[in-house]
Parts: sequence; structure tokens; C-alpha cells
Amino acid sequence: MKGLIVAIQFLTRLPTPRLAVTGEEFARSMRWFPAVGLIVGVLIAAAARLGTAIDPWMGALLSSLIWVAVTGALHLDGLGDIADASGAAHKDRDKLLATLADPHIGSFGTVTIAIQLIAKVILAHSLVERGLFAALALVPFVARMGPLLWTCLLPALHDGLGARFRGVVRPLDIAGWTMALLGAGWFVPALLTGPVLLLLWASWLKRRIGGLSGDGHGAGIEITESGLMLAVLGVGAVI
Repeated sequence: MKGLIVAIQFLTRLPTPRLAVTGEEFARSMRWFPAVGLIVGVLIAAAARLGTAIDPWMGALLSSLIWVAVTGALHLDGLGDIADASGAAHKDRDKLLATLADPHIGSFGTVTIAIQLIAKVILAHSLVERGLFAALALVPFVARMGPLLWTCLLPALHDGLGARFRGVVRPLDIAGWTMALLGAGWFVPALLTGPVLLLLWASWLKRRIGGLSGDGHGAGIEITESGLMLAVLGVGAVI
């Protein structure tokens, strides 16, 4: 339970008891990231349902606002940094690392974050208009399985936050969350596209950036969330 609280403190702005943790305990909290995603998802879905009582667009807007507020825009920050670094990747590795370390956001990052926010509002509107609140609740859960997989597959880009998580994910953790994903897929089959999206992100990150960092985790969560919402809508359109 301590690991869950630490994970909530790291990934969200939700109030939690103050805990003193070691670096090792902080790293092990990654095992609870999908559970935090479920908490975030339930809050997003609740906000969407509340807003939809007025209008589907209000539901979409309110859910997106809660999405950003609860996470503190943590993953959006990573998305912006990765976008800027991708723009600098054609130069050299030193320039790429310097761009990732720069606290200021560039034009690539600004545009990418803006597009992501607009995309999430539009996708959320399509989901709430169809009454797919369960999908909206489960998307953040599936996306936060990504860090567990990526940390096992990718080399650390540098000695930063991403490197601190290496070696803490056990086969038992992967197996347990995979079973949970299969359970979620029973209710929302399109969520089973999640592993494909996670592997595609790992492939792109290795090829374009060269490895994994904390920004890579955050950006991957954002991209996966949008991809999953699109997949849910696509499967629904086919059915």
C-alpha cells in the first residue's frame, strides 16, 4: 500500500499522507502506476458524466480539465520535451540531451502540446457522446502499464529519472497487470490494442531518441491515451 501512495504522490496532485521513502522504495512504486491510472480514469469519467448533464462538449471539456489538473500536466511536459528533442535529434546526441535538459519549451513542444490537448477534447467528446464512460475510465490505466514495459525493453538515455526505475519491474508485475488488461478488454475490447501501441512507442523512442528517460515515459503515456481513445472509437464505428 505504501508503494501505491508513493505512486499517487509522484503521478498526480491528489492529496495523500506524507511519507518518508528511500530511493529504492520510490523506484518500486512504479509497480503501482497502472493502479494510479485507474484512479485518474475514474475521476476523468466522473467529470465527463457530470459535464454531459449540460452538454457533451461540456463533458469533454470538464474531463480534459480534470485530466490536466489531476496529473499536474506531468505527462504533457514530457511530451513537449520529447517533441523538442526529436526536432534536435538530426544534429547530435549532445544537442538532443541538452534539449531534454532545458526547462524551457520550444516551438516543437508548444505545438505538440496544443495539438494533444485539442485531440483529447475532441476524442473525449466522441466518447461521452456515445456514453462510453467505462472506456474513458480505463484508458489511463492501460496507458500507465507502458512504463513497466518500456523500462524492461529500452536502455536508459541518461542517468536521470528513467534510469532510477530500471530493475524494479518483476515478471509477476507484468503478468498481473496483463491479466487486469484482459479483464478490462472483456468490457472494452479495443483496449487490447494497448500492447501494440506501447511497443510502437518503444520502437519509435529507440529509433528516434535512442533510449528511455522520464520524458519518454510521460510522452508515451500521453500518446498511448490518445491512441487508445481513437482505437475505442474506431472499433465502435466498425461494430
